[in-house]
Amino acid sequence: MDLDRFHASLGSEAPPPDLSAPLAALWWAERGEAGWGRAHALVQEAAGPVAAWVHAHLHRAEGDLGNAAYWYSRAGRPMAAGPLPAERAAIAAALLAEP
Repeated sequence: MDLDRFHASLGSEAPPPDLSAPLAALWWAERGEAGWGRAHALVQEAAGPVAAWVHAHLHRAEGDLGNAAYWYSRAGRPMAAGPLPAERAAIAAALLAEP
């Protein structure tokens, strides 16, 4: 899947079943506050730096910057500061580019 297909799938009621937990979490995060709980549950249960990166983004979107900083650190990434939609798109593009 590429970023265009990912964005096109946002019109569906649920994320495509072949998405990883971090990508599915980003998909739910695109739904804003209504999808935040589902997104958080997905990355809360997932391990590794990719899940931590998405987890960090979710807490930044929530406004919990202290918690976000912790998760960015776990992901080995600097704290993001730009617009949330741009960060979400950048994370999705990076994850979709992985083999």
